Amino acid sequence: MRYDIVTNKPAAQAAADIQTVAKQHGFGTLHVYNLKETLTSKGFPQTKECFILEVCSPAHANKVLGLDFRMNVALPCRISVYEHEGQTWIGMIRPKAMLVMLSELPELAEIADEVESTMVKIMDESV
Repeated sequence: MRYDIVTNKPAAQAAADIQTVAKQHGFGTLHVYNLKETLTSKGFPQTKECFILEVCSPAHANKVLGLDFRMNVALPCRISVYEHEGQTWIGMIRPKAMLVMLSELPELAEIADEVESTMVKIMDESV
């Protein structure tokens, strides 16, 4: 259900590189959450970096919403860049696995498969 890879880059650099590579594949970054900064500012100090990127392919999102608007709960996709056990990890929940749990429409599974393939490429090319 997950796809995770390790990079030698610092988390902030990996997050920035994902945004650049995502653009090259037609995905935009809607928002980047700095979890360490946010939780620390709320009184819950964190020692590990964690960036959560909301990424979206407008064309794919439009297709998904056109087939079943209720699938908006699964949008946008997220890629997380975080420190774990002294390494920087990049991870995501596989879009196809998530959408097939939410809908039985075969067309949605096909779209999710396309999105997942591209997101794997984005992650792999950003390391």
